[in-house]
Amino acid sequence: MTEIDRIADQLERGFDGDAWHGDPLLKILEGVTAKQAAATPIAHAHSIWEIVNHIRAWRSAVEARLNGQVRELDGAADWPPITDTSEQAWRDCIRDLVHRHQSFIDAVRAFPESKLSHNAPNRDHSYYVLLHGMVQHDLYHAGQIAILKKAASK
Repeated sequence: MTEIDRIADQLERGFDGDAWHGDPLLKILEGVTAKQAAATPIAHAHSIWEIVNHIRAWRSAVEARLNGQVRELDGAADWPPITDTSEQAWRDCIRDLVHRHQSFIDAVRAFPESKLSHNAPNRDHSYYVLLHGMVQHDLYHAGQIAILKKAASK
């Protein structure tokens, strides 16, 4: 197994696989309604929906970086606003998350292993650090979502 395969495996396990830590992101999101996703049960914290939008944004940004593009995220690009809180919009959001994840994983698997030690565009860290950072990013936010899900169901 190559290092790219191992990184992709960790990304997949955290997203919708057999994660060591517990439920993967998609399992945590199961059963979440649009109302729960938009709720802010913890003061000064993001909603589930905002976090999912943030995860979606970073999937696209890191995929672009893997393709050599400079992609910076700040403000609404980093935390895209929710413009429609309907059940259909929530289902579309999750569907887009799955689509962006698959596109991202395809880009990871296609990335040349020989470039893992090279710096990512406009960064002082390598692609290796960037990809492992995405594993950490996903797990961090999945934990937040799990707590918000419990708080929103009360």
